[in-house]
Amino acid sequence: HVQLVESGGGSVQAGGSLTLTCSTSMYSYRHYCMGWLRQVPGKGREGVASVDYADNTNYAPFVKGRFSISRNVAENTLVLQMNNLKPEDSGMYCCAADLLNVLNGSVCRPDYRFGHSGQGTQVTVS
Repeated sequence: HVQLVESGGGSVQAGGSLTLTCSTSMYSYRHYCMGWLRQVPGKGREGVASVDYADNTNYAPFVKGRFSISRNVAENTLVLQMNNLKPEDSGMYCCAADLLNVLNGSVCRPDYRFGHSGQGTQVTVS
């Protein structure tokens, strides 16, 4: 059972910042891909950022330069720092995770087929 519990969402004005945190049990595995997804009404779910067991990060073009994803293995958390937020960043943000198949060359990206995700935390930018 993979634990993924998000926190840190809220309401903020455009140009502001928010920090999302995901408590996870995924770091007990050797090779994994973790990410943040967001659900936007009318647009479906989209990948925002990803990080793998070796700290390789990838970002969706629409957040590159504004968002930063990081792991804290000691505290078993995954963090998404969001700066210069825009109204179009509003949505339900979910932490996601799955094993990474390094033998077949799988690459951890925001659009990775994550098998596990949390309940999400709402972000509203006005």
